Amino acid sequence: MLAALAVAATGCASNEFTRLGLPEPITEQAERVVTLWQGSWVAAFAVGILVWGLIIWSVIAYRKRSEQLPPQVRYNMPIEALYTVLPIIVVSVLFYFTARDQTYLLETDEPADVYVDVNAFQWSWQFTYEDELDVNGNPVSVAGVPSTSKDELPVLVLPSDSVVHFDLEAPDVIHSFWIPAFAFKLDVIPGHPNEFQVKIKPGVEGDYEGRCAELCGYDHSRMLFTLRVVTPEEYRAWIEEQKANPQELPAVPDLEEEAPAPNPGPATATQDSSDTAATADDAATTAEEEDGQ
Repeated sequence: MLAALAVAATGCASNEFTRLGLPEPITEQAERVVTLWQGSWVAAFAVGILVWGLIIWSVIAYRKRSEQLPPQVRYNMPIEALYTVLPIIVVSVLFYFTARDQTYLLETDEPADVYVDVNAFQWSWQFTYEDELDVNGNPVSVAGVPSTSKDELPVLVLPSDSVVHFDLEAPDVIHSFWIPAFAFKLDVIPGHPNEFQVKIKPGVEGDYEGRCAELCGYDHSRMLFTLRVVTPEEYRAWIEEQKANPQELPAVPDLEEEAPAPNPGPATATQDSSDTAATADDAATTAEEEDGQ
């Protein structure tokens, strides 16, 4: 096991190795997630080394040497108590840290510097900065179309060293808002608004991938976007440019629109056919009675 880890580590920088393959965290919340994973892996390796060590020791020390029956440990209360208590302790510790960090990740009490409404639709994204109104009195907004070309993807621009609050909504089906560099994703559910916020660290300016992480239909794989983190000064300049020159948005489903009525299923179609046939039989019977009279 240790040899395999050493071989794997040769191709990784020390920072990458300790992150266990997770992207470089760009938010304070993402750092907490990485720390939680690191603690879980340490616990898993410790338990694994202990268990495999005991197995190997037992195989070697207590292997069969003659026809003599090895010492039996059935009904050994101290050992059985250890088998029960130790896993409970490990699971309880992991549960505590998981619940603590989950609560922290979902906290939205801190006043935010930027508020973004995220509209997830089949199969792209719309990002609206509700507090920033353009020359027409409308909130600054960007949206995209399904694509795998980076030049055609919607760009979510955010400032570094800032608290950003996200409100998530969807007009059609369930999506999932995922930015790997956030080490966090949250479902976007029609009729059930979700929210979360992050504190973006200073000095992490650059472009990052974003995508839908919930299978949502035909073009799910092209439901991508770009997160662009810029300095606060560059962010303010970008906002002012968007206010002065509002961009024309592609067709975006309205969150207020009602969902289309479902197509009739086989049972409904069969029932309709039966009703039609019954009506035709009644008409034929009535005609025969009139002819007889």
